[in-house]
Amino acid sequence: MSTKQLLRLFPQPPAACALQNVYLQQFGWRESGQKKPVVAANFVTSLDGRIAATTRTNPELHLPESLTSGEDFRLFLELHAQADCLITHGKYMRSLASSELGNILQLPHTPEYEDLHAWRRQQGLSEHPDVVIASSSLEFPLHPSLKESGQKVYVAAGQATDPDLHRHWQAQGLEVLLAGKSSMVQGKPLIDALARRGYRNIYLIAGPRMLHTMLEDRQLDTLYISISHQVLGGQTFRTLLEGETLAHCRLQLSSLLLDEVSDNGCGQFFVSYECIYDT
Repeated sequence: MSTKQLLRLFPQPPAACALQNVYLQQFGWRESGQKKPVVAANFVTSLDGRIAATTRTNPELHLPESLTSGEDFRLFLELHAQADCLITHGKYMRSLASSELGNILQLPHTPEYEDLHAWRRQQGLSEHPDVVIASSSLEFPLHPSLKESGQKVYVAAGQATDPDLHRHWQAQGLEVLLAGKSSMVQGKPLIDALARRGYRNIYLIAGPRMLHTMLEDRQLDTLYISISHQVLGGQTFRTLLEGETLAHCRLQLSSLLLDEVSDNGCGQFFVSYECIYDT
């Protein structure tokens, strides 16, 4: 992976570039010294827009294995490494507990990713980002790796959620952030709460509803999308967004990289956008 080359199509002129560190150095999202948090999100999708789908053998919505690649995972972790706080959700915690999904709450301690740990140390960051778990049901298990890694964990919920469940999590030593007037977490109240606690580089590893509320509330700054060169179809699936129509957000291209053939046998585009909000 350390020698893998991509073709940079934008910014122009086209040129070859190394995959390793391309999101950590050339097209990273982390900023320092800013007053307002910077928020980034990352998704992998097929050409027909699937980020999750059901199959005949698995009726649950899940990330299709064909979309995954070592190249995409490396860049996902480069974005992860820049964060001081991750936002995930209760469904992911349940899927992690049942081993339906792998653990992405920490950077792996394997030789090929030790450079990311070294980079965090150079930036004066903790070993792993802190974690926010957004949930409307407030019913999910905590993964033991969170305690083992010494990460501070918050639970985020809307104000209309069950107060008894707030107390349940508070009794376990977790701070509950009430962010939104309904049962659902809303983007601006959540980011404001994290800003008050000193977080400045926030990375979404959540789903389409969280992406929607961050765009709706004009909180997302940078969107990264890996587009695998395959079409999946299917009767039941999820795409990037869930929610009402958005009319005020435009995406301005920041970078476009071509991976002609990844280790899953398909090519893919790695794209990053700056979010521009109409006034």
